[in-house]
Amino acid sequence: MPRTGRPKAELILTDEEHQTLTRWSRRRKSSQALALRSRIILGCGQERSNKEVATSLGCTPATVAKWRNRFIADRLDGLVDEPRPGRPATITAEQVEDVITSTLEQTPKNATHWSRAQMAERSGLSKSTIGRIWKAFELKPHRADGFKLSNDPLFVEKVYDIVGLYLNPPESAVVLSVDEKSQVQALSRSQPAFPMMPGMPEKRTHDYARHGTTSLFAALNVADGTVIASTHRKHRAIEFKKFLTKIDKHVPDHLDIHVVCDNYGTHKHPLVRNWLGKHERFHIHFTPTYSSWINQVERLFAEVTRELLQRSDHRSVQALEKDLREWVKAWNEDPQPFVWTKTAEEILVSLSRLMQRTTGAGH
Repeated sequence: MPRTGRPKAELILTDEEHQTLTRWSRRRKSSQALALRSRIILGCGQERSNKEVATSLGCTPATVAKWRNRFIADRLDGLVDEPRPGRPATITAEQVEDVITSTLEQTPKNATHWSRAQMAERSGLSKSTIGRIWKAFELKPHRADGFKLSNDPLFVEKVYDIVGLYLNPPESAVVLSVDEKSQVQALSRSQPAFPMMPGMPEKRTHDYARHGTTSLFAALNVADGTVIASTHRKHRAIEFKKFLTKIDKHVPDHLDIHVVCDNYGTHKHPLVRNWLGKHERFHIHFTPTYSSWINQVERLFAEVTRELLQRSDHRSVQALEKDLREWVKAWNEDPQPFVWTKTAEEILVSLSRLMQRTTGAGH
C-alpha cells in the first residue's frame, strides 16, 4: 500500500485573502520574497500537494510546508514576519506592505532613495521597525549595483561558445582568456605612508603625482592558471599583434590556440586579421558586447589591482612595469586557475530572472 504521508491541514482562502495574495504576487515591483510566499499560498489553495507547488515555483517542498503552516496559523500576517515570543506584534500586514511598496516604488522628496528616518517619518513606524522590515525582505535602499545588458544579436550563441570552451575545452588545444589592462598609471604619493599599527590602519595621502602610463597585456590559460604577459606603453593593433606573436612562441607548436577576447577595435583591426590569416592554429572567440564578466582574465586583473596597484607607489613607468613583471612571475610560480562552474543554460536563466525583476516581463 503506497504511503500517503502526514495529512496536511486544509487550506481554504477567503475572497479577500485571494485578492490580496494575487495583488502581492503580481505587483510589478513587489518584494520577491513576499511575492513567492503569496504564490505558494495561492498554489496550496488550489488543493495541490506541497511537492507539486514546489516544482512549479522552483523551491523546495520544505519551503512550501513552512509557509502553508504559517498561513494556516496566522493567515496573511504569517507571511510578513516570523512569529516571536513576547508581546503580540502591533504592526499589521498592511503596514508592512505599505513600507515595502513605498520603498520599491517611490522616492522621498529631495532625495534619490529612502533612509530609515525618512521612511519612519512617512509611515509612522519607528526607525528600528523600518530596519527590521527591510532586513526581513532584503531591501537595501542605500546600496546600488551597476549593470548593462548586452545588446549583441548573437549573445546566446557567444555565451554557449565561450562557456563551452571553459567547461569542455577541445583536445590538443589551449584556451587563453586575453585582454589588456590599459592606462595603468605610475603614481607616487605626495607624502610617505604611515605604516599600520595595532588599532590603526595604514594611512596614505589622497593626492599623488602622475608619472606616465603603461598597458598590461595578459593571456590567462584557463586550464592551469598560468599567464603570458607583456607591458606596452600603447595599446594599438601593432602592440596586440606583437602580443599574439609572443603567445605563438610560448605555446607548443602541436597545440591549437583558442583566444577569448572582447570587441575592442584593435582586436579586429585589418593588421590583426591579416596576421591571424597566416596563423591558422589561432581561433578567436569574441565575447558578447558589454559582457566582460565572461572573460576570465578580468579576474586576474582584479587580483593584480588588489594586490599591487591599489596601494602602489611608483615614481616612473619603468618601476611600474618592473613590478608588474615581477607580480606575473610570482603568480606563475603558483598559478591558481579560476574554476568556471555555471553552464550556459544557468547563465541565461539568471539573466532571464533579472529581466523579469527589472522590467516586469512575464507579469
